[in-house]
Amino acid sequence: MFKWLAVLFGALLAVAVLVLLAVTWIESRQSRQLAGKQPYAPPATASRAAVVYFSRSGNTALAARHVARRLDAQLFALEAPDYQLGVGGLAHALKDANALKEKLEALPDIRPRTIDLTPFETVWLGSPVWLYSPAPPIWAFVEHNRFDGQHVVLFNTFNSRFGDEHIAAIRAKVMARGAKSFEHRHVLRGRMTQQLTPEQMLQAIDAEWFGSTP
Repeated sequence: MFKWLAVLFGALLAVAVLVLLAVTWIESRQSRQLAGKQPYAPPATASRAAVVYFSRSGNTALAARHVARRLDAQLFALEAPDYQLGVGGLAHALKDANALKEKLEALPDIRPRTIDLTPFETVWLGSPVWLYSPAPPIWAFVEHNRFDGQHVVLFNTFNSRFGDEHIAAIRAKVMARGAKSFEHRHVLRGRMTQQLTPEQMLQAIDAEWFGSTP
């Protein structure tokens, strides 16, 4: 009996490792493919909108660049050293995303930690969805910054679904940090083997978030 349990455990462990390796390979490929799409140059004049985002595989980064182009906004990228592409970064990301569900104070190190948002009327916050919740780096950014008198738009790219309770929780944090209003926009990309193409994702953003094409 013990022998069969050991075999079963070993098989399950092997499957888990293979899944992590497959996801890591897909993420790395997406990152390479998306890195050069829609390069963004800062607006020449002062902007009243800011787009702050965290992205691991590049999909949310592409969405953020697209939104910034639509709004002629300032663009700010967040980095989380613990979540670099690779099996280790993926495992750390999943561990922290699960911990955040139980304890909202379980926040990662992000860079930059704070941004001067006072020049802006509207702040867009972009993040992938991990384990049905916005990824931990965007929670950390909300925790360390204020949004006094600003309209805040949370936007997410995701593969399956998000939990309304997690969106409500981050909304409460944003409002407690001084925001005057909050809204949530999202785009479902689909499972990793049946995802929208980058072009289809941007078309969905134009239609669903802006109600038009550029």
